[in-house]
Amino acid sequence: MYWTLELASYLEDAPWPASKDELIDYSIRSGAPLEVVENLQELEDDGNPFENIEEIWPDYPTKEDFFFNEDEY
Repeated sequence: MYWTLELASYLEDAPWPASKDELIDYSIRSGAPLEVVENLQELEDDGNPFENIEEIWPDYPTKEDFFFNEDEY
């Protein structure tokens, strides 16, 4: 399983919190690449819903990871 910014971006608008099956269904319906569906299928499912993308990919960059001042734009 591997994630890239492009692949993870397909889950940004997912209906969080969501179960593994709900995320797979969302990915298929939204036209995400097959790699996204395959990555989601490889996730361990403990029955608890995922609250956000960071629970799937802990290294997912957030706005705080970028060094720019939004007030300047």
